[in-house]
Amino acid sequence: MRRRTVFGAAAAAASSGLLSSCGSGGDDGHPTLDFLSLAWQAESVAANKALVAEWNRSRPAVRVRYVQGSWTNVHDQLLTSFAGGAAPDIIHDEANDLTDFGHGGDLADLSDLLPADLRARIPAASWDTARIRGGLYGVPFLQEPRVLIADRTLLTRAGVALPTPERPWTWDEFEEAAKELTRHEKGRESRYGVVWAMKEPVNQTVNMAVTTGGRIIHREGDRTRVRFDAADSAVAELIRRQVRDERTAPASGLGMGGGDTLPGFFAGRYAMVPLGFSYRQQVSQQAPEGFDWVTLPLPAGRGAPDGGRAQGVSPQTLSVSRTCRHKEAAVAFLAFLTRTASLTRLARGDWLLPTGTASLRDPSLNTEKNGWRTGARSATHLVPSPALGARGYPEWMDKVATPALQQYYNGAITLDTLRTKLTRDGNRVFDRYRD
Repeated sequence: MRRRTVFGAAAAAASSGLLSSCGSGGDDGHPTLDFLSLAWQAESVAANKALVAEWNRSRPAVRVRYVQGSWTNVHDQLLTSFAGGAAPDIIHDEANDLTDFGHGGDLADLSDLLPADLRARIPAASWDTARIRGGLYGVPFLQEPRVLIADRTLLTRAGVALPTPERPWTWDEFEEAAKELTRHEKGRESRYGVVWAMKEPVNQTVNMAVTTGGRIIHREGDRTRVRFDAADSAVAELIRRQVRDERTAPASGLGMGGGDTLPGFFAGRYAMVPLGFSYRQQVSQQAPEGFDWVTLPLPAGRGAPDGGRAQGVSPQTLSVSRTCRHKEAAVAFLAFLTRTASLTRLARGDWLLPTGTASLRDPSLNTEKNGWRTGARSATHLVPSPALGARGYPEWMDKVATPALQQYYNGAITLDTLRTKLTRDGNRVFDRYRD
């Protein structure tokens, strides 16, 4: 769920300079822990800074220094800081980014450091997202399911009954709804039932495959293997049908990022947009006055585990550097930052879901307004993304899967060719990363 920001070159350079000075220490004899935060929305940054200030007021013996980072370059900056021995003590990142750092010995194993109350407030499925070779390298604290954001007016006019968290559409029903909502009129701009933003197609394809009982990325002993059987390819085949055959989704969407779809959505060109849960903030802020939108659950696969409602996620995480000289104090700050009230506040600030069970029950995260209830009801069905812990996944994604999926969705290659590229070429990549 890597978040994209617009900090710009100046902010990136400033962040790089801050990272170069990170480390434990203090001029007054008390430890000072550097906390690299990737919060970027104003409300989220304010919440993080306020919690750091609260910690420093109540626990002056161990101070925390807030360090602003950026999602756009955090991986490379961390690589540099780990290599140079100047890593931040406390690191905000994403579960998908922990694999190489965990294998490389850069992060502290938190297995024996976490207090019981922290362990208890986050369910086991979430903890599994941060486990690598038996070690625990992060505290998963925020997560983002995929949902459908829809134009309620268009759906009502077309007589399409809205799905609910308790009764989501099947993928077949979603496909039929998209047909009902599509209008192609001569001399007028078309209206599509759905638009698929597939500029970055791999994580979406892997995580949505879980809804139909697929995984794509499989762990077999000490090896990671790629399979693309019927359950793995079902959603990918649906997307291709909608774009190439049924014309219920525009081909132009395949090159878009999520935010690129919103102007067309507001203009009535697209009736539904599958997006990450946090995009609701952009919709609420940018939608024209009177625009009636609704958050709907992701469709479910027939005959799949968990009724087809499961979907893969890669939560945001909080980790401790292996070189941190005050690990117990760093873990105490993690526990403080993920208290139920704090976790709820951070989730609201980022328009995401908390992992904490009690936080998920907070009334502010279960209101119908802005679709919070739909997201909260999906939380029990979120499972670790199949990509988590798979060494070589970034290389497979960049060199093999991204171009292959883009070619397939655009109609340039067949399903058989896609399957060959993903598996044969992909397994060659993963073979180089065997444990």
